[in-house]
Amino acid sequence: MGGLFGIVSHTDCVSDLFYGTDYHSHMGTKRGGMAVLNGLGIKRYIHDISQSPFRSKFQPDLNKLNGTMGIGVISDTDDQPLIIRSHLGTYAIVTVGKINNLSELAENAFRKGTSHFSEMSGGEINPTELVATLINNGKNYERGILRAQELIEGSCSLLLLTNKGVYVARDKHGRTPLTIGEKLNYQVPVGQKTLIDPPKSRVVTMETSTFPNLDYHKVRHLGPGEIVLIHKNGIDLIKPPNHNNHICAFFWVYYGYPASSYEGINVEQVRYKCGAALAKNDDIKPDIVAGIPDSGTAHGIGYANESNLFYGRPFVKYTPTWPRSFMPQDQEIRDEVARMKLIPIKELIQGKSLLFCEDSIVRGTQLKETIKSLYDRGAKEVHMRVACPPLIFECKYLNFSRSKSELELAARRAIQKISGENTKDLREFLNPESHKYKQMVEIIRKEFILTSLKYQKMGDLVEAIGLPKDQLCTYCWDGVE
Repeated sequence: MGGLFGIVSHTDCVSDLFYGTDYHSHMGTKRGGMAVLNGLGIKRYIHDISQSPFRSKFQPDLNKLNGTMGIGVISDTDDQPLIIRSHLGTYAIVTVGKINNLSELAENAFRKGTSHFSEMSGGEINPTELVATLINNGKNYERGILRAQELIEGSCSLLLLTNKGVYVARDKHGRTPLTIGEKLNYQVPVGQKTLIDPPKSRVVTMETSTFPNLDYHKVRHLGPGEIVLIHKNGIDLIKPPNHNNHICAFFWVYYGYPASSYEGINVEQVRYKCGAALAKNDDIKPDIVAGIPDSGTAHGIGYANESNLFYGRPFVKYTPTWPRSFMPQDQEIRDEVARMKLIPIKELIQGKSLLFCEDSIVRGTQLKETIKSLYDRGAKEVHMRVACPPLIFECKYLNFSRSKSELELAARRAIQKISGENTKDLREFLNPESHKYKQMVEIIRKEFILTSLKYQKMGDLVEAIGLPKDQLCTYCWDGVE
């Protein structure tokens, strides 16, 4: 997936851009980039962050950058930002999402005979470059962005750094969040009155967890398909939001940072509610309730608070620099990540009945290593409670699972064992009361040697988030687009 951050200021913006972009590092593990505009033009830096964090890679670049406007990105797909010179002018662009009709749009551009695209590893077309090509076909930036959003199938949120300011476009179905914040650009001298319209820095971010330590406050979040221009004098509305909001529910379950809020709803509080809902539907009494760090922790706290059971930490996470285990496509790397990033505490495991809350089971890489380690250290029982329903469909909008095939998903492997490889009708596997659903869960339980396994019900997840079901994207769980 990835994360975006942009800023327009009356003073030098590089420090806020650096930290604001860094606060999106949990969104991706492949590339990081920043671009800054000043009187000499746009200057850009891009680094590989797969082996070391964004902050350490970009710290040496800070004294080489200066300017009052900039954009930053954490990307799991391509090198960004791109600097584009076109009839519209020279601009920098960053994107986040998944373009499902990428090949079709590229072929249409080829037929016009005026386009070419850089090829990434694996022969894939650079999606950000394609979006820039679509924008360049417009008469101006505004029409170009509108054209791109209309043609793209899937999801694409973007920032454009231009001489006019920073253009911001949230994907047309609102699957990724974008929020605008601001702060004063100066301190009021003692004894002087505040200016009627004081100069302000304005930022746009996917994660509102960027605000507190950089002293920004929320102005508003953008609606689905909304396009604005942030400039030094304010914010211009280019296109009002659509009404068909479908923000990805997985932000609250797993992807989002605990201090962030989307649509005004805080991530940490939702995870407490998810854990509480799991506890309400349970009747076992383990010695210890725990969460798989980091994102399972809040679900576990919610479960323990609701059930009045002891909350402990039989595992601790050694360092936040390990990538999220479902991201690397190489199985050996995934296995190493799952094995190395969590350190068990034998004194809290041996002879104990343990219940772990986990945000989700994608492939099961983490879970296999975790459970084996628990039994190796003398655990008596290992129960698992999952904060969302079984993941049955590969994400087609944000690319969060990075799976090569849906059969890599633990739930789909179980379905294949029950109904064969070419199963088309999956409706019974979506119903927690059906025989096939229970079969599926039992196969997963046995595969991971769990004493018991239960998943969150869709209705409880939706209630925990607090938005109507039709305003959430739940495709990976129920196939509803």
